[in-house]
Amino acid sequence: MGTWRSLPALPRLLILTQFAFNVGFYAVLPFLAEHLGGTVGLAGWLVGLVLGLRTFSQQGLFVVGGALVDRFGVRPIVLVGCALRIAGFAWLGYAQAVWAVVGAVLLIGFAAALFSPAVESEIARQAVCWEEAGGGPRANVLALFTVASQAGAFVGPLLGALLLAVDFRAACLTGAGVFVAVLAGHFRLLPQHIPGRARTRLGGGVRPMLRNRRFLAVCCAYGAYLLAYNQLYLALPEEVERAAGSQAPLAWLFALSSLLVVVAQLPVTRWAADRLDLRRSVAAGLLAISAGFAVVAAVRPAGWTGIGGLVPAAGFVVLLTLGQMLVAPAARAWVPDLAEDGRLGLYTGAMSSISGLIVLVGSAATGSLLDSALPPAVPWLVLAVVPVASLVLLPRPQRA
Repeated sequence: MGTWRSLPALPRLLILTQFAFNVGFYAVLPFLAEHLGGTVGLAGWLVGLVLGLRTFSQQGLFVVGGALVDRFGVRPIVLVGCALRIAGFAWLGYAQAVWAVVGAVLLIGFAAALFSPAVESEIARQAVCWEEAGGGPRANVLALFTVASQAGAFVGPLLGALLLAVDFRAACLTGAGVFVAVLAGHFRLLPQHIPGRARTRLGGGVRPMLRNRRFLAVCCAYGAYLLAYNQLYLALPEEVERAAGSQAPLAWLFALSSLLVVVAQLPVTRWAADRLDLRRSVAAGLLAISAGFAVVAAVRPAGWTGIGGLVPAAGFVVLLTLGQMLVAPAARAWVPDLAEDGRLGLYTGAMSSISGLIVLVGSAATGSLLDSALPPAVPWLVLAVVPVASLVLLPRPQRA
């Protein structure tokens, strides 16, 4: 609360924005795989591909949104992104054909590719300004941002679970309604011009960025984290269905993850700031994520069901969440040290774009593994290896 009270109005608005974004988003997304596989009737590999396309159209196109933010500013990009998200959720609620589902999912993802780089790059810049003004470590502001994000992710699935008692369309239209409120609020409150944020031309920044090996290495590690996080929507629902006979416990596992972040993110960030540099924080988080997959892989051959069968899934969620609490604020705090002046939006977007490409390829591969006749532990073992393999790429940070 001390950090919150000391922040200016703009970073407070951005933190609350992230909360609202995730309430609308997570009222729909956790239940998308079941809707696609059950109501729409898509094969497992196609469900995985659609989820990967959603992530890639969001994360993969962040670089476009980030460049547009550097050129045109935060306000117009946020407003356009909200309008597109409203249209995408409404379309998804009525989509039945595969092409319509894919179109709606791509539109939903592209909307976030506009507004998320705007919000994330500006909160990172505001965090650096707050640190330079003597407010404290920048990671504290970014941890608050993560807490708001996960508080929204806590409320969203519970809201979506209630709305599914009506149908999936009700969840989609409610998500659209949340973004209508966000659009109206930001039209009124978001400043036209933000002091200290210079606008740059669109061209000229990509080539130096692609030669920045330190930045690209951090992107790959962040991509390994996002691929793991994406399994909350692909591998975890299948494991919950197998153990419990339905996906009813899924909303509670999402709530557990979000509640852990809300309660523990700030203490974990303070502990990491005192004892770990940025590289070690990211590395520790990736190791925790790998351990989460390993827990399920170790127990999966036993074929436990019922409450006992959900224990490994809960262990996976807890360890994945711990890894997220270590990786996400540290990686975001790292980017301003690696970006060129005036290109923070581009670099913020590019990190998500590169990691989104990793998720696209990895999600399709994971969907095929889950559909295969391989031993049930194999997909979880493969996923456990990915975060560990990415550790060797991490560079030494330029600052602690």
